[in-house]
This record gives sequence, C-alpha cells and structure tokens, in this order.
Amino acid sequence: MLVKEMDETSDVDSAIGARIRTRRIYLRLSQTDLAEKIGVSFQQVQKYERGLNRVAGSKLVAIASALQTSVGALVGEDAAPK
Repeated sequence: MLVKEMDETSDVDSAIGARIRTRRIYLRLSQTDLAEKIGVSFQQVQKYERGLNRVAGSKLVAIASALQTSVGALVGEDAAPK
C-alpha cells in the first residue's frame, strides 16, 4: 500500500510540474527567468517541472504569482486563465 501511495504522489507532482511548465512557456519565460522570480536555481525549476522534487506550499504560491495564475490552476483545481 505504501508503494502505491508513493506512485500516486509522484503522479501528482508530475502533473503540477507539467502545468508549471505549460504556463511558463505560454508566458515566454525561461526556466532561469522563473527561477530568479521565485528565488531558486534553474535546476530546481527543472526538477519541479519534471516532478522529481515536490513543490512546497509557499513555493507554489510564489510560482503561481510569478506565472500570473492561481495555485488552484497549478494543482488542477480550477481552469487556468487564458
């Protein structure tokens, strides 16, 4: 059961990362641009986008702000702005 929960968590992390990447590209920001806005390295942004590292709540709020969207949009709870 524990292994299944870990797989589900990584699926969620991957989905959030994909939404971050999609929104970043839509806004024509580089990973470096986003990293500077949220105070991390571009390598960390890469890890977030690939779902390798879980995004902390406070960092998710910063990312949403930098990407001019809501946390709900990034976690799949509401539609992203067009």
